[in-house]
Amino acid sequence: MQESKSVKGAMRRRGWTAVSVAALLSVSAMALSPEAAWAQSDAVKELAAPPPIQLPLKPSPEFARFPRYSGMLGSRQIVLRLGPKTDDPSGVHGEYQFTDTGEVILIAGDRDGDTLEVEESNDGTHITGNWVGKFAADGSVAGDRMNVDDSNPQPFDLKPLAAGQAVPAVGAAATAPAAAKSGKAAAGDTASATRPAATAPASAAPPAPATGAGRPVGGVSNLQTGE
Repeated sequence: MQESKSVKGAMRRRGWTAVSVAALLSVSAMALSPEAAWAQSDAVKELAAPPPIQLPLKPSPEFARFPRYSGMLGSRQIVLRLGPKTDDPSGVHGEYQFTDTGEVILIAGDRDGDTLEVEESNDGTHITGNWVGKFAADGSVAGDRMNVDDSNPQPFDLKPLAAGQAVPAVGAAATAPAAAKSGKAAAGDTASATRPAATAPASAAPPAPATGAGRPVGGVSNLQTGE
């Protein structure tokens, strides 16, 4: 008992306390096992970091329930899925996919009334372009897609798709009127072909043979003999 009191007295004279000793021992333990400290730090960083984005991008299940729009971006057909953000009343986000290659591009921005202004990214990190367009009364949206510096504008014209509706084939909208027109022309040609030819006006009776041209022979009207 007396020895314990003397040890404590020596610790106080040196300015140490039991808490200080415990802290020192803890630091010493960490110093002796830096790998454990680094492992703990890496685990914290991993939990705090967002999950890595897998490239190339794939269609996201998050956007599968969003309304779809189909049409042309420049000379290529795309299908756009666009819906509201849950944390921003005017915000919209989604993705669009090229029907020829399957490439997926993320898209996010704002809709103010009938005006759409969004940015796109092909890797989820870097902005690769921006869109400015207008919604029409029928739900379609049209405008221009530009590079980040607003260069190289490409027109887009997208029509809404009903739930379960198949994506129209490329050029189907343009081909249909042409086919209808061609069909009308063919029908007109058929009608013209089947229409009876105009009957030539009845000609006057052949002139009577001149007097003295002869008389029929043997009852045969096309054989005559002259007198």
